[in-house]
Parts: sequence; structure tokens; C-alpha cells
Amino acid sequence: MNGQNRKMELLGSVPVPRALLALGLPTMTGMMINALYNLVDAYFVGGLGTSQMGAITVAYPLGQIVVGLGLLFGNGAASYLSRLLGNGDRETADKAASTALYSSILVGSTVILCIILFLEPVLKQLGATKSVMPYAVTYTGIYIVSSIFNVFNVTMNNIVSSEGAARTTMCVLMTGAVINVILDPVLIYGFHLGVAGAAAATAVSQFVSTLVYLLYIFTKKSVFSFSIKNCSFSKELLSEILKIGIPTLAFQVLTSLSITMINHAAKEYGDFALAAMGPVTKIMSVGSLMVFGFLKGLQPIAGYSFGAKKYDRLMQAVRTSVIWSTIFCILFGLTASLFAGDIMALFTNTDLDMITTGAAALRASGLSFAVFGFYTVYSTLFLSMGRAKEGCLLGACRQGICFVPVILIFPAVWGLNGILYAQPAADILSAGAAIVMAVRLRKELRAAKAHSFAARTDIPLS
Repeated sequence: MNGQNRKMELLGSVPVPRALLALGLPTMTGMMINALYNLVDAYFVGGLGTSQMGAITVAYPLGQIVVGLGLLFGNGAASYLSRLLGNGDRETADKAASTALYSSILVGSTVILCIILFLEPVLKQLGATKSVMPYAVTYTGIYIVSSIFNVFNVTMNNIVSSEGAARTTMCVLMTGAVINVILDPVLIYGFHLGVAGAAAATAVSQFVSTLVYLLYIFTKKSVFSFSIKNCSFSKELLSEILKIGIPTLAFQVLTSLSITMINHAAKEYGDFALAAMGPVTKIMSVGSLMVFGFLKGLQPIAGYSFGAKKYDRLMQAVRTSVIWSTIFCILFGLTASLFAGDIMALFTNTDLDMITTGAAALRASGLSFAVFGFYTVYSTLFLSMGRAKEGCLLGACRQGICFVPVILIFPAVWGLNGILYAQPAADILSAGAAIVMAVRLRKELRAAKAHSFAARTDIPLS
């Protein structure tokens, strides 16, 4: 019980900077290491050849969809759970947590089965060429079956984060990452399994992470009680989960779509262009996942503060998050840009075209990354407050509303360069949309604060 009280103190009374660090840094560290092991996958697979690198590149969008299934229920429930804890409604919180967890397993299993049944047509649609397809089938066949563990893990990541247990999330992510990094070279080269070894290493690491979360549940360390009996499919509960979960899933689907569109456009220039985009995507995902991880600390604070009508605390958390995340994004982006050529050289020893193409894309993406923190803070904030409409609109900007027109127009005008600069252009456009929506939200929060103060003091607003 003492542990649960400490979690509630972090959400509601600990000074904002300290609460953000306590809740955000562990998850950020875990997600950073998690992203790094994706890079390690690419590093070791890159030693096998350009076609093998292309195989894990075309499989990556499927991974985003799988993550999206976990986020559909996990992130959807997390926002609701934080607000329920702020309101002191533990009974409904238990129902929401259980419903989200068991629903994610059921839906995830169904989607994964469908992908397996139509694997080759799916991979072809994702951009696999004839030379890449055999490796893509081998890698993805193993990877996608084991993804049911990842659906469970992503759902639990979000539920556990919503209760303020960020260290648990960090430990789980780090455990899986370390196992994957150790197994990669052993299975790929030691046992001569090639891309199958890379997929198997990922499968084992995800399974172990699932075991750690099951231990967390069965030892009753969570604020929530998970039980099939607690599952409730009432209209009110499902609408609260899905109104946040569906926009989050849509964001992941759009991310998958954007990567697929880039792959399709790049493969027209050869396997080197397709293979080059894989490391670029994974490198930038290290930075973006670190931002997402840190903002997992903002999410429960924002949801709890909004539910408890602590508007000063909410606005302070937002300001601090914008400043810190923007500083990080500038530093990360500059590093990626300045050392783009050296970084890309790590993923191939012989393909100079792949290095040149990837370095150009990495420089452009690094420079535009400066605006990513601001954009992500507000897309996270809207969803944390239960504002599904605004959260969905803003979440769809970067990989959908802004990206799709750009990726369709730029390559037609500038060829390969148009592909390389499509995502940076979409980043800048989506940041502009975030600024407009942020200004409106700040005005609304100031008005809500004034009403709340007047209600407490019985002073008319005039």
C-alpha cells in the first residue's frame, strides 16, 4: 500500500520537474535501449547483405501495426486510468485495466493470424522486391508470430505507466533489449541462422519481457487488479478506451503507411535505396522513442491533474515538457546530421550508394527533428485529457495529413531527393499545426482555471 501511495503522490503532489523525471526518465531509458536493439538488429543483418537489410526494412511497418494494437487498448486505457485515479474511482479503474489487457490479446491474435495467412501478398504490398522476398518471408514469418507477446507487452507498458510505476516499465524494456542484443550475433552468425536468427532473438526477448510483466501482475505489485471477471464491455467504458485508443492506432497505421510509401518509392531506384531507408528510420526512431518515453511521464501527470482540476500543475508540466524535449531534439538531430555519413557506414561495408543515400536522408531528418518535441508534447496532452478529436487530428498530421501529399508530390518533382526530404517537410508542416492548436488549448485551460477558482471561492466571474 505504501508503494501505491507513493505512486499517487508522484501524480498529484510531488513538484512537477521531479515528478516528470521520476516518471519519464526510466521509461525513456528503457525505450532508448529498446530502440537501440532495433539498430543492433540492423547492424548485424547489414553484414549479411543489402537484400537482407531490405528484408527487415519492409517488415518494419508490420511491427508498427503490432505496436499499434497494443497501443489501441494500452494507451487508450492509460489516459482513462490516470483520470480515474485522479477522481479516486479504483473500481472502474480495475475494470478498464482488465478489459484493455484481455481485449488486446484477443484482437492481437486475430490480426496476427490474418497476416500469417497472407504473408507474401502483404510483404509485396510493403515494398519487397523479388531479391528481397525470400529473406523477408523468413524473417517476418518468425517475427510476426511472436508479436503476440509484444502486443501484451505494449499494453502493459502503458497501463503500468498510467499508475506511475515507470521503473517497472524501464526494467522490462531493458531486460528484453539486453537479451536481444546478446542473442543477435550468436544466432545470426554463431549458429549461421541469418535473418531467421535476428527474428528468433527478437522473439525470445519479447517472451522474456512478457514473463516479467506476468510476475508483476501475479505478485500484486500493480495498483490495478487484473481479472477476466473484471472485464466490462459496457458502452461507457469501451468508448472511454477507444476514443483515445483509436486515434493512437490510427497514428501507428499512418506510420506504417508512410514507411511503406517510402519503401515503394525507394525500390524504384534499386535495393540500395530501399535498404538505405531502413537504418535511417531506425536511427530517427531512437530519438523519437526517447521523446515518447519521456512523455510517458507527462501522460499520467496530465491525465491526473486534469481529472483533479489542478490546472496550474497541468500547465507547468506542459511547459517543462516542451522545454526539455525541444532541447533534447535539437541535440539529437544535430548529432545525426553532423555524423550522418559515419553512422550509415556502420550498416554496410561495400554499398557506397546505400551510404550516400542514407546519409542525405539522415541529415535532413536530423535538422527537422528540432520541432518533434513540441509537436509530440501537444499530441500526447490532448489524448491524456481525453480530447480524442484534437488528439486524433494532430496525431494524424505528421504521418498522414501532411506526409501523404508530400510523398506523392516530392518524388515526382525531385526524384530520389524528393523521397529523402519528404519526412522532414511533413515534420515542419505538422509542427505548424501543433502551434495553432496549442494556442487555442492554452486559452481554454486559462478559462477552466478561472471557472474552477470561482467555483471554489463562490466569486462570480462577471
